[in-house]
Amino acid sequence: MKFRPLHDRVVVRRLDEDQKTAGGIIIPDSAQEKPQEGEVVAVGPGARGDDGKVHALDVKKGDRVLFGKWSGNEVRIDGEELMIMKESDIMAVLEVRAKVRTKKAA
Repeated sequence: MKFRPLHDRVVVRRLDEDQKTAGGIIIPDSAQEKPQEGEVVAVGPGARGDDGKVHALDVKKGDRVLFGKWSGNEVRIDGEELMIMKESDIMAVLEVRAKVRTKKAA
């Protein structure tokens, strides 16, 4: 099924966290907190400002984001659990830097 969020809504897929503690203890599903990190799956066209123009969103498809514990609404689309939230519920975009190889001087 194809879908697209409206206005300033963002669709996010939660990213799974480790299911073990640092000491190696496995945490059962019932005791785990839901992750607050996700990947943006789709974004709406933007919010309409006071001037009547549509202002594009700052996040884009593929961004890794952090959001609040109680943010958004959980939905199931094609058997996959996703979250729909306003862009304002997103607290940060995680930027992953690629490691740069440097040549050693001879």
